[in-house]
Amino acid sequence: MNHLIHIELDRLEGTLLRILGLVERRGFFIDGAELYDLGEDKRGLTLVVRPREPSRSLDTLGLQIDRLYGIKRLSADPREQAPTVTALPKAKQEISV
Repeated sequence: MNHLIHIELDRLEGTLLRILGLVERRGFFIDGAELYDLGEDKRGLTLVVRPREPSRSLDTLGLQIDRLYGIKRLSADPREQAPTVTALPKAKQEISV
């Protein structure tokens, strides 16, 4: 069974390698990864992971990810939570003379 993990990374040297290495060393396959920009000093990473064995716990992996410096686990994709601004149609203005 595949699981999605959304992570916010600081733009520090080696951050991406640390997170990928941790996931693999803890007994999970990385079936997909998407890296995207979250601003000047942050990046977002969405991982699709699958345990190598049924005994591997996704909760334990999450707690281990939380302990890494410069990395913050997110509950949902931050790109979907961004507020959407839609333009309202301009009202017709009547001019009376």
